[in-house]
Amino acid sequence: MRPGTVFNRFTARDGRQVILRAAKWDDLDDMLDFINSLVEEEAMITANMKQTRESEVDWLARKLTNLEKDRVINVVAEVEGRMVGSCEVEARPGRFSHVGVLGISVKQGYREVGIGQELMREAERQAAQMGLESILLEVFATNDRANHVYEKMGYRRIGAIPDGIKYKGEYVDSVYMVKKLCSS
Repeated sequence: MRPGTVFNRFTARDGRQVILRAAKWDDLDDMLDFINSLVEEEAMITANMKQTRESEVDWLARKLTNLEKDRVINVVAEVEGRMVGSCEVEARPGRFSHVGVLGISVKQGYREVGIGQELMREAERQAAQMGLESILLEVFATNDRANHVYEKMGYRRIGAIPDGIKYKGEYVDSVYMVKKLCSS
């Protein structure tokens, strides 16, 4: 897939126009701001340390290389020229290669208006086209909003790792959910 490929455009529930597209080099500064704002907010994501521009350059270079080689799916949400959300699906290796692992984040101020669901729907469409049959995700047991959205989107809980996440000095269960994709 080519970086910057536009997949879809829609109007969020709050009236803002959203473009869903593949990541591109021009997203570097937005991506750095995005991840660091999530870390500052102490969002329920795996990252817990701010990134430097150098580390973000290395990360984006790897992602774009894998995107171009169809090894990963990356869908970003853009509003008014700024990246405000990201959803990625990466195929597992070897005998697990029919299963993709999903990760998603939406910037504060852009949540609960349908952007996350549309990011996931597009990532699922791209995953099915890539030949993936199932998508696996991991979520904080205490992230009620995310758990609700995932269930609403057809993901079902398949297990948990007790105390699998350390968040704000406390232990939280890490919940695994899966969704079978329809063949395209």
